[in-house]
Amino acid sequence: MHYYIITGASRGLGKALAEEALKQPDTSVLGVSRHATITHERYQHQPLDLSDMLAVQNNLYKLFPARPDATSLTLINNAGVLGEIGYVGELPNEHFEFVFDVNVVAPAMLMNTFLSAYGSQTSIPRTILNISSGAAQRPIDGWGAYGASKAALDALTRTAQKEQDLRSSGIRLRSLSPGVVDTAMQEHIRTADEQDFSEATRFSGLYSEGQLAQPEVTAGKILAWLHRPTTNGEEIVLRIDSI
Repeated sequence: MHYYIITGASRGLGKALAEEALKQPDTSVLGVSRHATITHERYQHQPLDLSDMLAVQNNLYKLFPARPDATSLTLINNAGVLGEIGYVGELPNEHFEFVFDVNVVAPAMLMNTFLSAYGSQTSIPRTILNISSGAAQRPIDGWGAYGASKAALDALTRTAQKEQDLRSSGIRLRSLSPGVVDTAMQEHIRTADEQDFSEATRFSGLYSEGQLAQPEVTAGKILAWLHRPTTNGEEIVLRIDSI
């Protein structure tokens, strides 16, 4: 059985990833989010608010049970939040804690537990895929916490991959920017005022001109990439147009 653990599986790209994975008959998906929106015989749901650090710590063990029948194991850290759109110095301090908890701390804890739980299963493929953002690579005004948190996730992915390579574990870790996808986050972006986000008009234009990718299309590309073997010299931090 191919096992997937996918965070943020109740909507948007996370839901599309889960549904795409379930198209394969020998696949089981454990979705992690506050609400369950998928009904399928091979889908399990773990209700969890990734901004609640105490709840994450208390429920981590439920996400990574022993899988002796696994033919592959994959963790997709998809859940993420943009938070309030506004300039640094004009936001409540709680904003930064919230964004970093969901985008960095929770994924780091899931990565750590996945590697601990499944590091010894060297006979099967094991993959951690972190969903990042182009905002990790360039400054976008109004998105300070989001861009910084995704850059931190990219750095953590690179470091963890180096560590696994030094241990010769065979575990693959990647960070992927999926591009602009038609999700609730994009809806939130389109509500921003230009004084808080100078690119507001451009992002609204992407939507009105039909340039946002559909979650199902992006999920299909990601799952197809996950099914391919790793190539020598493959980048750790990827973009959707490079896979």
